[in-house]
Amino acid sequence: MRILGIDPGLRNSGWGVIDSVGSRLSHVANGVCVSQGETLAERLLSLYSQLSDVIARYGPDAAAVEQTFVNKDGAGTLKLGQARGIAMLVPAKAGLVVGEYAPNTVKKTVVGVGHADKQQVLHMVCLQLPGCDPAGPDAADALAIAICHSRHAGHVLREVAS
Repeated sequence: MRILGIDPGLRNSGWGVIDSVGSRLSHVANGVCVSQGETLAERLLSLYSQLSDVIARYGPDAAAVEQTFVNKDGAGTLKLGQARGIAMLVPAKAGLVVGEYAPNTVKKTVVGVGHADKQQVLHMVCLQLPGCDPAGPDAADALAIAICHSRHAGHVLREVAS
């Protein structure tokens, strides 16, 4: 199964593609979609176009997106939610099943600790995907989300079937 992981953000959305065959994982590609434009609508359209290109280029079988956490800035949370909507819409429009994972679930699955920091996540992603060189913290997080989905995909597919 080829899995696209997406770490949504309004300025930078990380993405990572892995192949999962049984318990074996391999890195395919990763990167960061940097939104372009001055208005919110232009930035969301830019993310939409870039993520659509990633899906067209790598042909994933499934996708996974990190759930939004609520922070103190309500307006910031709302904007992040809109970027997350794009991150879910693009793969859904391509006919992919989209898994959603809380940040702590991703960290616990990849690192073994639900409150791991970004350096720990990066280290474990590189250990589990030998030879990968994440394009930045957002791409490393996206690869972690894809790894998490590879470990939980059976559960997500059972929910969709019911």
